[in-house]
Amino acid sequence: MSRILPNVPPLGEARDRKMLEEASSYVYRQTPQGEVLAHLFWPKKISVAPRPAVVFFHGGLWDAPMHTQFVPHCLHFAARGAVAVAAETRIFSKHGSGALEAIEDARELIRWLRQHAETFNLDPARISVGGAAGGALLALLTAMPKAKQMPPVDGFECRPQALLLFSAIVNTTPKGQGSERFPDAKAATRNSPTSLIRTKLPPMIFFHGTSDRIAPLAEVKRFRSRLRWRRNACELVEYQRAEHSFFNFNVNQLDFDLTLAAADAFLVKHGLLEPAAASDGADS
Repeated sequence: MSRILPNVPPLGEARDRKMLEEASSYVYRQTPQGEVLAHLFWPKKISVAPRPAVVFFHGGLWDAPMHTQFVPHCLHFAARGAVAVAAETRIFSKHGSGALEAIEDARELIRWLRQHAETFNLDPARISVGGAAGGALLALLTAMPKAKQMPPVDGFECRPQALLLFSAIVNTTPKGQGSERFPDAKAATRNSPTSLIRTKLPPMIFFHGTSDRIAPLAEVKRFRSRLRWRRNACELVEYQRAEHSFFNFNVNQLDFDLTLAAADAFLVKHGLLEPAAASDGADS
């Protein structure tokens, strides 16, 4: 897996352009603050059957442009036969926006993918959503609210079939993390995953370091316990002495490989990705 990323320049916009060379970039939303893009990576093998999709929202607490963070993951899942998406949302440094705008964008992207499922040859019933830190919160908020809080738009749902959550922020109440990115404490609490726990949520898996000082593991463990008490399928994989960014390709190659393999196996287990064939080159 660790050799799937081509050599790229180390810094800045040139690096981002190089990392996105294999992607097709689309404007999925026009907003008052400007266009919002999604970068789609395609399987090289032709398929008549619709493909699964795996979408990733980057970290950075809706502030910095980090949309290439999950390009290595996208390359892996495209090699495994999925349409993989490195998503952008509105961010403060570019759009002057906050958490609520990013949440709106995340939900709209999933609806947009389903609206264009035939064009992209993807299966609207096999969409998995992942993210890191604040991006993991976005992933959770495409799934957790009840129907009356998050109804379909033009007939298209934003709810995914599974969630892949890396160093997730799960509590945006004033006692948690990121509440300052919301207009007020009420909005932060209303949109906190800890306030939205219910039954019949999609299966989810958390990857978390025991030494995470930004999103404490204890928060995720309490969250998982409450989810499982409501009989939701929820797994937590702990990484000893790992810090907040441990899973990234450019931080720790071993942890990148381990988390990616576990995410792949999780999607296979839930029927959202085909098992790897013996000759599959995704891991090479």
